[in-house]
Amino acid sequence: MKKCLLIIFTLCTALGLQAQVTTLYALSSMPDIVKKDADVIKRYENIAFEVKDIDRSSITVHQIVTVMNEKGKSALQFSEYTTKFRVLEDAEVKVFDALGRQISKYKQKDMTTQASFSNLVDDIKYTYVNFPAAAYPVTFELKYTIRLKGNLIFPSYDIQEGNQSVESSVFTAKVPKDLDLRFKEKNITIKPETTEEGGYKTYRWTVRNLPALKREAGAASPYPYVMLAPNQFKYDNFEGNLGTWKDYGSWVASLYKGLDKLPPDRVAFFQELVKDIPDDYGKIKKLYEYLQKNFRYVSIQLGIGGFRPFSAEFTDKKKYGDCKALSNCMKAMLSAVGINSYNAIINAGKNALAMDDDFPAQLCNHVILCVPLQKDTVWLECTSNTNDFNVLGPFTENRNALLITEKGGVLVATPTSTSAENTFHAHTVITLQDDGSGATLTTFKTTGEYKEEMRYIIEEKRDDQKEYLVHALHFKQPDDFAFKLKEGAGRYTTTLEMAFEKIHEFNAGNKFFISPRIYKLWTSVLPKAEERKQDFYFSFPLEKSDTTVFKLPAGFAVEALPKVKELSNNHAAYSTKYWYNETEKAVYTTATLVLKKHKIEAAGYPEIKKLFDEILLDDTQRIVLKKE
Repeated sequence: MKKCLLIIFTLCTALGLQAQVTTLYALSSMPDIVKKDADVIKRYENIAFEVKDIDRSSITVHQIVTVMNEKGKSALQFSEYTTKFRVLEDAEVKVFDALGRQISKYKQKDMTTQASFSNLVDDIKYTYVNFPAAAYPVTFELKYTIRLKGNLIFPSYDIQEGNQSVESSVFTAKVPKDLDLRFKEKNITIKPETTEEGGYKTYRWTVRNLPALKREAGAASPYPYVMLAPNQFKYDNFEGNLGTWKDYGSWVASLYKGLDKLPPDRVAFFQELVKDIPDDYGKIKKLYEYLQKNFRYVSIQLGIGGFRPFSAEFTDKKKYGDCKALSNCMKAMLSAVGINSYNAIINAGKNALAMDDDFPAQLCNHVILCVPLQKDTVWLECTSNTNDFNVLGPFTENRNALLITEKGGVLVATPTSTSAENTFHAHTVITLQDDGSGATLTTFKTTGEYKEEMRYIIEEKRDDQKEYLVHALHFKQPDDFAFKLKEGAGRYTTTLEMAFEKIHEFNAGNKFFISPRIYKLWTSVLPKAEERKQDFYFSFPLEKSDTTVFKLPAGFAVEALPKVKELSNNHAAYSTKYWYNETEKAVYTTATLVLKKHKIEAAGYPEIKKLFDEILLDDTQRIVLKKE
């Protein structure tokens, strides 16, 4: 009897636990506020970050996440990187259906671990697993721990992403009181509870029932998070202070110390190279061109190599290096001819998060070189073999960089880009035949990002060139074409010859309807403007212009030309003109588009949206020719 009662008690207990688990994972247990408009719901999150010493810490993560629909499927994966300083332990994923029943489970041994997905030489490995859903909603539970050896980079508390709601999330940070930490909220107002016990101080951030945060296309880092950073740290036996940018720059300088020297014969070589150039600006340009022609970018980042460069002597001898090594070598070349310069660490990437003036933290992933002159400052991207001299481009412009000086770090702004630095000018002559076929010759003159695009496509295979023509530049698909680089022509100049069986869009009887250009000057449909709350970012400011000349065959006359268009606001301007030259028997069309700045504040977005919508509409106008 007792045995029977024990069995019944055990069974009831198990059923009770199962009911609790089912309730925890089932959709029915969630409040309506977190269900509304959410593709992904963070049901439960508990992240514990503990600093044990100046060079040791750990992160323990426990999450339960529900993916509501197909639009949230990118969340159905786990991926973490590891290095000699970052060790992953006890990773486990459980997956549940809409009723809370477990349908799959993955231990760390079941996951894939492989070297870095990049083509770089580093010691990064990724452990990952994907768990696609057969039906929605689907819930997964994730647990893992990361052990950190070196406390230079503290984790951030990433509260919420686009189209994601939060039911419950807690982030705690425990740190020795003599080390402490710093924090700063971004895109949210939230304060931690703080407690002290023994030699430790604990910070605890808590959020509950946050409705889904709408993802707005074209925004940059608009989501709420809390940044954390150490005051003191130790990384691979190099101890430092991150309380100020000056202190952090001093630590970086200690890593570079003694690595910017060249042997006497190479010093003499560089002095000879620039001996006939009278000014420093010219000397810098000459040495930069030497670097571009003779060195190549190879990223080798093993151990502390992510922060410490090869010596200038090694880089000069091998003729390769990563961003740190090449910038450091360029610095040594300039020093050889009496010109002072500074390595500058920076967070690179188009519209990437910039370093905060008031919150020193390790965000940097790139190094460039700054050369201050008496009347100007020269900035050099030393990893590129094609960048124009003293032009950084969208990868590093419009943000702060930390100069590594003899007196520590100095935070300065990189140049603000202008539309004149990214230009695309096209001139096309189209020779029409009386059957509607034709041959075209287009000359492109490009700078900045457009120059980089054109240089890239010139070197590609013919099939890739055609793909670029049709799907990137949006030309009519040609029957034949030939790209050529025009040597010795100031700006980067290329030509494109094409043949078409049919130039016109369509014809009705003896009337031919022709687009004013055989490609699209602008094609992107900007996101809707209603209720926009986040700033919109273009990739870069730009200037585009087009002149197209249609040479008409005998027997053709102009019946109608498109209406002239003039559009402008504080951010952009667009204009077109059309006329017929009787002497040349040719139709001329021109169009100009100038985007003055890449960042559009949310309040000003509706007018930029309206202008670009009108550009797309204007492109539907047609030239009408009549065959007499």
